[in-house]
Amino acid sequence: MSVYTTEIASDKIPSDNVIHQRLLSAYYQAKPYIKGNLLELGCGEGRGVELLAPLADSYIGIDKIELVIDRLKEKYPNYEFMSGVFPPFPFEDDSFDTIVTFQVIEHVKDDEGFIKEIHRVLKPGGTALITTPNIKMTLSRNPWHEREYTGDELTKLCKRYFENVAMKGIGGNEKVLEYHERNRASVNRIMRFDFLDLQHKLPAGLLRIPYDILNRMNRNKLKETGDELVKSITHEDFSLNVQDEQNLDLFCLLNK
Repeated sequence: MSVYTTEIASDKIPSDNVIHQRLLSAYYQAKPYIKGNLLELGCGEGRGVELLAPLADSYIGIDKIELVIDRLKEKYPNYEFMSGVFPPFPFEDDSFDTIVTFQVIEHVKDDEGFIKEIHRVLKPGGTALITTPNIKMTLSRNPWHEREYTGDELTKLCKRYFENVAMKGIGGNEKVLEYHERNRASVNRIMRFDFLDLQHKLPAGLLRIPYDILNRMNRNKLKETGDELVKSITHEDFSLNVQDEQNLDLFCLLNK
């Protein structure tokens, strides 16, 4: 049984490679910040476990998809995994030295409660790392997302609970930007048929299946017409940058 949609990119689907490498790059950028007891909120299918868990004294991953958690428990018996919907988190105050949560907050209805809970369970002196899509680079509405942010919007939200907030971003080199522009042109060709702007008018639940079908078709087409480009992109083609509207993802550092 597969849990993958276009929203949960797979390293096993060739047309997902660019998205997978973009998501993977955040884990590489996080490595210098990992210490002590590590919590990953929204660990998904464990893309970053092998990169980050060995750097910590302990690792706990939590995700809402029980099937994925069951697989991770079998694959990584030395680490702890649990299924659950959050916030709140099932942990005591001041429990973790480091928290990572990548491409998760955009799915959380209570985003303020999410940040509040991160502050609660993070130890004094601890660090939390958050990534989320930069709305300035979004190509269409994503019905799987509750909302998306600009860097300033996410900074403002985080500063309600954290005094020390540093906003950066994940950007790409020329190869990545070439793929992004090809993607933009392809999405625009699809969206020209949405002359009633239904993507912004219909409830998200009605849009998810057609969004996923069209997104998969689009990724497959981008691979077919640019196979070498899609295959050639790795996590090294992405970088951690200063805050900029051209970054693909926001990369936010919170210190308690």
